[in-house]
This record gives sequence, structure tokens and C-alpha cells, in this order.
Amino acid sequence: MKRIVNKHPLAIRWFHWINFPLLAVMIWSGLLIYWAYDPYAIKLFGVTAFKFFPQWFYHKLNVVHRLSEGMAFHFVFMWLFALNGLLYVLYTIFSGEWRYLLPQKSSWKEAWLVVLHDLHIRKTVPEQLKYNAAQRIVYTGIIIMGLGSLITGLSIYKPTQFNWLVFLCGGYRTARLIHFTLTIGYCLFFLLHIVQVILAGWNNFRAMITGFEIKNDNIPISRPKSSAPVMPQIPEADAKAK
Repeated sequence: MKRIVNKHPLAIRWFHWINFPLLAVMIWSGLLIYWAYDPYAIKLFGVTAFKFFPQWFYHKLNVVHRLSEGMAFHFVFMWLFALNGLLYVLYTIFSGEWRYLLPQKSSWKEAWLVVLHDLHIRKTVPEQLKYNAAQRIVYTGIIIMGLGSLITGLSIYKPTQFNWLVFLCGGYRTARLIHFTLTIGYCLFFLLHIVQVILAGWNNFRAMITGFEIKNDNIPISRPKSSAPVMPQIPEADAKAK
């Protein structure tokens, strides 16, 4: 038997789908800004093993000499990104949705069991309400990352006016490094999120569009057992003889 189950309220769906293009523009415009000064690289014994990003990358995506364009988009869309995040947090607080998002005491242990289940090492998954333990941790972490991006972004944008934020971040260079690291974290989360959506199937994706998902309850029908004693069957020949 199939039944419709409400899952995501309209506000949650709007915040989710609005945030996606906003974050995409922020990452792209941030890359245009990063081109002007890209010092970050992974070095081993003084030798650069990996650089963010090689020169061919900038030319391939036509990133070169677009600093002013990147700054214009970044500094406009950051306010939309911050406003959308603020409204999302306020909605979860006043609507009670935070109960499904915040990790519980057992979330860290259960999150590992969820990972083992996703890797097909464990057959069963811990019981969950709206989100499993791993989702609770990751989604809460994304909110904290968004706050970190806002604080470090303001520190980089106006280091003189927000000098106290720069101080809290450990200095201008540290704030820029944290801001860059958080951006890499968003990209990794996006890739992981897409993989999880594909693995979860169409029903889960549809819930984020329509707000509901379809549950298929396969309940076996059992016939009631009779309380009357079962009489032994007497062969036909023996019955005639009697």
C-alpha cells in the first residue's frame, strides 16, 4: 500500500533552492578574486606538490583579468547569501525544525554506523526521524561554516572597519586562509551531497521539490487462526466400514 508522507515544509524548500544559486555565484566570483593573488599550495620539503590553482586552470575557465567583476558580484551576493541564511536559521528556531537538525548525544556514534551502511559494510541503519545522525552533523556544520564565511568575509572586505573581527580571526592572513578553506569545504559538501541524492533515489529528491514522499508499506496479510480443534481426517473406506 502506498501513502503520501509530508517531509519538507515550503519554507525549507525555498531556502534550500535559493541558497544553491547564491552559493554557486559566491564560489565563482570568489575564484575571480582569488586569481589576483593565489598563494595557497601544498608543499612537501619546500617543493610545491599541489597548487590551488594551476595557471592553465585560469585560462581554461577565462578567469584571468576579471578581478573587478568578481568583487562586484561577490560583495552584492554575499548580502543575499547572509540574508537567506539568517532567515533559514530564524525559521528553524521558531518553527521547531531545529529539533530534527541539531545533533544528539548519540549522533556521533550513530553517524559512523550510517557511514558503514552507505559503504554496504553494515546491513542495518540506526533509527532516524527526518534526518539521520550523519545528516544532522553535516547540516549543522554547514550552518556554522556559513557563519564562519560571513565573519571572515567581512574581515577581508573591510579590515579597518571590522578590525575587531580581524582580531578574532587571528589576523588578516588567517581570516583569508579560513575563508578559502571554507570554500573548499562547500565544494566537497556539494559533491558529496549530489552523490547522496543520487543514491537516495528519485523519491527523496522529489520530497525537496514537492514537500512529500511516497512510502510503500508492504504489510503481509495474515489470516486469523481458528481456536477450534482440528479433527483428524478419516479415510473414506474406513468411514463406510464403520
